[in-house]
Amino acid sequence: MIHAYVFPGQGAQHPGMGKSHYDNAFAKRMFNQADDILGFKISDIMFNGTEDELKQTKVTQPAIFLHSVIAFKSIEGAEPHMVAGHSLGEFSALVVNGTLSFEDGLKLVSIRAQAMQKACELIPSTMAAVLGLEDEKVEEVCATVSKESGEVVVPANYNCPGQLVISGSVKGIEIACEAMKAAGAKRALVLPVGGAFHSPLMEPAKAELAAAIKTTSFHKGLCPVYQNVVAKAVTDTEQIRQNLIDQLTGAVRWTQSVRAMINDGATDFTEAGPGKVLQGLIQKIDKTVKVSGFN
Repeated sequence: MIHAYVFPGQGAQHPGMGKSHYDNAFAKRMFNQADDILGFKISDIMFNGTEDELKQTKVTQPAIFLHSVIAFKSIEGAEPHMVAGHSLGEFSALVVNGTLSFEDGLKLVSIRAQAMQKACELIPSTMAAVLGLEDEKVEEVCATVSKESGEVVVPANYNCPGQLVISGSVKGIEIACEAMKAAGAKRALVLPVGGAFHSPLMEPAKAELAAAIKTTSFHKGLCPVYQNVVAKAVTDTEQIRQNLIDQLTGAVRWTQSVRAMINDGATDFTEAGPGKVLQGLIQKIDKTVKVSGFN
């Protein structure tokens, strides 16, 4: 049995997240440590905050990261043979496999969140979910809309067959949604997000994150990480650094990553962290693998 552990990204947050772990001594230490590192009581917001408070990017990303790492450490006898994370979840995966320390992972996530927030404020931008179209068709429509309108529109999240999220300027996404429907999409829905994640519009955030990553210690991981931008196993620390930087403006190739893990022998997938989004996506990618969750 080859066991893969996967970690969720932004959107998995919910009020009360992580509270059930607080009675564990190691979890309490990690929550307190996170409060100190971040300079605000993230544990209070996670346990008692509203949905709106948890939606602030500077809170959301560290909260999901913290919950995910603690959830994994709570699984008795967990031994990952491979790890992966969806967008933000890649940082959780890199802490779990020992490439990053918990402290460094949290600091990078916090820098990333704040840099992304700043980039979102520079230009009106958003994302949209396209349902029921082949990936190649979505790519083709994005390229056509970008060329004809001069607006930024790119594929951002390859979530599962028939579900691809696109990212770009507000005007570009509006045009693309109409074009997707005309091309046969069942639905093309603008998402309630404040920016164009995983698109060229995140370039200012990429520069800031790159500077932080370059001064952070990366260690030889205990197992391969399947990274979003390349959708294959990576063990070389310099490649891992570069892929993490490129991820901010590059696509999350989740469908391709899960297929690569299965091709490399993964039979069991466990999602550690809030929610169960990834479990659903993995089942849509391949019904034959065993999927479970621990939150």
